Amino acid sequence: MALKLNPLMTSPQSGFALPSMVNLRSPKFLMASTLGSGTKEVENARKPFTPPREVHIQVTHSLPPQKIEIFKSLEGWAEQNILTYLKPVEKCWQPQDFLPDPASDGFEDQVRELRARAKEIPDDYFVCLVGDMITEEALPTYQTMLNTLDGVRDETGASPTPWAIWTRAWTAEENRHGDLLNKYLYLSGRVDMRQIEKTIQYLIGSGMDPRTENSPYLGFIYTSFQERATFISHGNTARHAKQHGDFKLAQICGTIAADEKRHENAYSKITEKLFEIDPDGTVVAFADMMRKKISMPAHLMYDGRDDNLFEHFSAVAQRLGVYTARDYADILEFLVGRWEVEKLSGLSSEGRSAQEYVCKLAQRIRKLEERAAGRSKQAPPAAFSWIFDRKVEL
Repeated sequence: MALKLNPLMTSPQSGFALPSMVNLRSPKFLMASTLGSGTKEVENARKPFTPPREVHIQVTHSLPPQKIEIFKSLEGWAEQNILTYLKPVEKCWQPQDFLPDPASDGFEDQVRELRARAKEIPDDYFVCLVGDMITEEALPTYQTMLNTLDGVRDETGASPTPWAIWTRAWTAEENRHGDLLNKYLYLSGRVDMRQIEKTIQYLIGSGMDPRTENSPYLGFIYTSFQERATFISHGNTARHAKQHGDFKLAQICGTIAADEKRHENAYSKITEKLFEIDPDGTVVAFADMMRKKISMPAHLMYDGRDDNLFEHFSAVAQRLGVYTARDYADILEFLVGRWEVEKLSGLSSEGRSAQEYVCKLAQRIRKLEERAAGRSKQAPPAAFSWIFDRKVEL
C-alpha cells in the first residue's frame, strides 16, 4: 500500500478537503473514539490503542444482499482473471536478494558499503522512506480491511474461494516490501529504529478508516487508487535514490514499485468488471468514494509524541515530489480513463450525476491546488523522532 495526501495539501496547515459526508444508508453505524491535540497531559491521559485523531462515523454493511451475490457469481471469473496476477513463490524475489548476506565472509564489508552510500542521502529523503516503510509494515491492518468486505472475505482463514486466495497471496507478496525496507533502514544506521518500531505498533493498533462500509464496490475502488499511489510513491523514491547515488536503494524501491503496479492492475481489473456488470452502481460507488476522499492507509500514524506526524510526513513527501496533490488528481484522471467512465450510457439520474462529478473532479482539484499553493505559507521545520529528532523543512 501507499502514502496518500489530502487533496491539495501544500503544508500541514493548508489544504482542500471536500465536505465530510456522513452516510446513514445502513442502520448499523457507530462512533469510533476521538482524541484531542497532542499535549503531554493529553498523551498521559490517552487510552491505549486509540487513534491519534478523530475518525469518521463508521457506516457498516451498506451494500444490499443482491449486490453481494454479484461477487459470488464472479468467483470463476476471478480464478481465471485475477489469480493470474499472482506470482509463484519460487519465482518471487525475496528481501535477502537485495541485502548483505549475513552468512558470507564479506558481510561486514557489505554493510559498511551500504552505510557509506546511505550517508550521502539527506534526512528529508529518509523521512519519506521511513514513512513508506511504516505504511508497508502495517500490512495486518490491510488484510483485515479486505476481510471486512461482504461477499469476498476469507470466512475461515483458509477458505478455498478465489477471493480469499487472492487476499492471502496478495498479503504474502506485500509482506516482502516492509521486510526489505525495514532491514535496509536498520543496516543504514541513519534512523532511530526503536521510534520507528513504536510507530508501527501504534499504527497497527489504531487501524485505518477507509470508509468502505464493508462494500467490495468501495473497497476495490479504494485499493485500485491506493495501489497506483503506492506505485508512484515507490517509483519516486527510486528516482531520488538514484539521484543521490545509491543505485542499490533505487533498485530496491523500483522492485517494490513493480509489485505495486501488478497489484494495481488486478484491483483495477476487478473494478473494470464491475463497471461492465453494474455500471450504475459502480459509478455511484466511485463518486461516493471520491467525495469521501481516498484516505492514506497510514493516516492514523503516531510515534508516541507527534499527533500531527502524518501531516508532517505528507508535507515532506509533497515538497520532495515523492507523492503530491497533483499525483492524486492524476490517479483519478487515469482511473476515469481506464474504466471509460465518460463513455457510460443508460445510467439513472443518480448515475449520470455521479458520472459528471468524477469526470470533472480531477480538473477541479488541480485548479484548487493551484489556488491553495498561491495562498500557502511556509510552515516551520518539524522534528522527526525517526531521525533522532532532527528537524526537516516541510
